[in-house]
Amino acid sequence: MDVIVAFTIILAILAAGDIVSTTTKAIIPSVFIQAMLFMVGYWTVLPKDVVDVSTFATLSALAMYLLITHMGTMIDLKELAAQWKTVIIALVGLVGIVLGTMTLGQFLFGREIAIIATPPLTGGTVATLLMGEAAKEKGLTDLMVLPILVYVGQGFVGYPLTTLMLKAEGRRLLAGYRSGELKKVEKKSQDNGNSGSRMKIFPDVPEKYNSDIIGLLRLGFVAMLAYAVSVPINNFLSATMGFTISKFVFCLIMGVIGSETGLCDKKALNKSHSFGFLMTALLGYIFAGLQDSTPEMVVSLLLPLCGILLFGILGMYILSFITGKLLKESPAMAFSIALNALYGFPQNFMLTHESAKSLTSDPDEREFLIDNMLPKMLVGGFITVTIASVIIAGFFVGML
Repeated sequence: MDVIVAFTIILAILAAGDIVSTTTKAIIPSVFIQAMLFMVGYWTVLPKDVVDVSTFATLSALAMYLLITHMGTMIDLKELAAQWKTVIIALVGLVGIVLGTMTLGQFLFGREIAIIATPPLTGGTVATLLMGEAAKEKGLTDLMVLPILVYVGQGFVGYPLTTLMLKAEGRRLLAGYRSGELKKVEKKSQDNGNSGSRMKIFPDVPEKYNSDIIGLLRLGFVAMLAYAVSVPINNFLSATMGFTISKFVFCLIMGVIGSETGLCDKKALNKSHSFGFLMTALLGYIFAGLQDSTPEMVVSLLLPLCGILLFGILGMYILSFITGKLLKESPAMAFSIALNALYGFPQNFMLTHESAKSLTSDPDEREFLIDNMLPKMLVGGFITVTIASVIIAGFFVGML
């Protein structure tokens, strides 16, 4: 098979998932269709090496460095400080997931299954890939498909649960708005991320020189620094404490430092018009983990999959409920914030708008609902999927 044929086949499968998800308004998650097509394809007519031939497998190693460093450049420290309650609820929700899976989940299904399945449940694409690669390196071929199954299955649970919670929160907000108890909040002017950081020490690159290539060079340099820092630290940790931290955790941290000091741009891959392609390559490579799957293997993992989902979400609910009470956030909104771990952006954006649309036809009331719920949902998704899931996966890889 020629490289362009393999590339086109993979893109067609990914596109089919997007089309079905858009048509059904995410009732059927895109990753479910994509996983099913890859899995059935591998079992029938799809060559086992289609991802390797497409070069996505090789590109994914580079994509991981750049994408995770890019995630660090997206972190707005001012916005996170303003939404500190949301940040705490989201983080505590992740603690609930880990407690649920690593106690009841580990007791019933074993340590390896609990460790491999937990990070994908706390985040998305990156955590899924990290745990799949870790299982492969440890020779756990029968569990390599588990992170993908969690990645696929969590949407089926997360979408309807979030819809129920957002509608409950929306009804509460509408009752207060209509009674006059709650008022619209005046929107503050946005600086679009252009205001200078207090940490900035490197001058801006003149716009005429800051081409796509220069932007990628600066981001790549920051990722290279992250790798250089990770090697001696992990050598020390391995020798003294017996564990290591994934180099991608360092990429995330260095991305924050690099963008705040001016060493690289904020949202660097977006500015260099590279994000979509690298993310597509990474997503295509994730499903390569299904090439060694068999129907029997998938069936044998269904019970652990359901159990991990149940225990993780139960732990998330309990801790987010308690934290919400302490921070004076409604139980429905607190749980919605925590549930972002199961999907993130753009699904949280879409679910919030759909919930507001279903509750009222009045434009002012819809705007009121969206203004009150959407910022919390976006920050919740950013904290869980973009930041914390990478860190959790980095630590869990060292535990396996």
